[in-house]
Amino acid sequence: MGIPSFEASNAIIYLTYGALLLSGVAVAWRLRHQSKGDYLSSNRTQKAIPLALNFIASGLGSGILFTYPEISTIAGVQGLVVYSLSSGLPLLAFGWLGPVIRRKCPDGFVLTEWTRKRYGAVTALYLSVMTLITLFLYMVAELSALQQTVNALTGLDGLPAVIVECVVTTIYTTLGGFKVSFITNNIQAAMVIGLILIGVITVGSTTHIDRSLIASSGLLDSSLLGWQLIYILPVAVLTNDFFLSGFWMRTFASRTDKDLKIGTAIASASVTAILVLVGSTGLLAAWSGALSSPSADGSVSFFLLLAQLPAWVIGIVLVMVVALSTSAFDSFQSAMVSTGSNDLFRNRLSLWWIRAGVILIIAPTIVVALKSPSVLQVYLISDLVSAALIPVLLIGLWDRCYAWRGFEVVVGGLGGIFTVWLFGTVYYGNVKDGANLILLEKGLYTDDWSAFGAFVAAPVGGLLWAAVAFVGRVVCQMVYARVKGVRFDAFDDPRELVVETDERAEGGAKVVTTVPKDDEERGRFV
Repeated sequence: MGIPSFEASNAIIYLTYGALLLSGVAVAWRLRHQSKGDYLSSNRTQKAIPLALNFIASGLGSGILFTYPEISTIAGVQGLVVYSLSSGLPLLAFGWLGPVIRRKCPDGFVLTEWTRKRYGAVTALYLSVMTLITLFLYMVAELSALQQTVNALTGLDGLPAVIVECVVTTIYTTLGGFKVSFITNNIQAAMVIGLILIGVITVGSTTHIDRSLIASSGLLDSSLLGWQLIYILPVAVLTNDFFLSGFWMRTFASRTDKDLKIGTAIASASVTAILVLVGSTGLLAAWSGALSSPSADGSVSFFLLLAQLPAWVIGIVLVMVVALSTSAFDSFQSAMVSTGSNDLFRNRLSLWWIRAGVILIIAPTIVVALKSPSVLQVYLISDLVSAALIPVLLIGLWDRCYAWRGFEVVVGGLGGIFTVWLFGTVYYGNVKDGANLILLEKGLYTDDWSAFGAFVAAPVGGLLWAAVAFVGRVVCQMVYARVKGVRFDAFDDPRELVVETDERAEGGAKVVTTVPKDDEERGRFV
């Protein structure tokens, strides 16, 4: 019973990393002659099952062993089901919107490329900065979660495992780029699914439930927080997923739209089921007495249960954690490099400079991960930023909204965050607490309406500010046209260019011709 010995724990961790390194390098060696385009993306090459495994690997991470058991001890069964569905179902959005965006931007491989064509460079750079920050925070959060997981499972310092993981993923990602990440994620996702099933089934079958604790725990009852999360979590998770370039790169990698829809459907169902299984360990910890009280730290529920099981079970979980963390981390790593190369340098960098970028981002990631408590607070801000920005951005997908411009998107995104501050100032009665609400210093699991109000204010405020910006821009264009005596064209379909000529037709009528724009200009609005 109990945790493996020091030597056994180290052996399990480093043997697993060694196996992952060898498999990654082997795949990268086979791809050593690939072009820069193949290094950055793999458009229209993948079938449904590999896509599903990749979405699963990219959608999970070692942090799920903390967050989902914790929510089940805070908001009970209701909170766990809502959180799991909110994490799994948004993957269907890529199967639904992916074909639309691929048709409108066939040569791209990230959302920011469609944004550039639809709204222009300024809006694309705005979205790109938000995307890169989010990816960096996800990388930091993953390393932080890995460090805490290794420590909780073995009692060892998790920092060496963090460093080894960074070295392993950096080596094979530097060599092979996105394609090696895609292939290794297939292997890692298959491992993770099997190991999670073994680990959770073992925990569930060996844990003794004290039935007298079930009713008294209150975890079967609904709660105010549980009802609030039905709105908060879908908005936060769905919009934030749009910032994750790894999902978009896999969306563009699907061979056909059918493959994409099947792959995301399988991934959505699998991720939801896995998260419910993992999160249920929080319920088991509370009902078995492993968790001392409902107010205790529920994030360690999974590890409290494991401490009562044979060492071989913990060994299996260690392998699962390493595979889980590595698959998520290399996805973020390759996505960050591909996004930066495409958005900031327009893919003009040589392949060697891109490979150098993979290495350069690791050092600051490790440094910031060591200060994770403060960074994870900032991590919540990306949820609010995405909730404010993504709704106004997606309006441009509707062909009838061709008059919608990047100006409205930028103003709406910033206005949504400003609206959160306005709400917080009114709700708390002072400016300082209103500003702190933007940082969500109290987290999501509050006993008041602050977090709920913030996630209402962000998208609603963003849409309202964008609408005001649209009206203001149109009025300014109208005034300018009258003052300058030029044609008012704010509502012209930008896919066509109306040209007035000085030629005269029979009878002296002015000739007005409609000339389609060239492909590059047309692409900005299609």
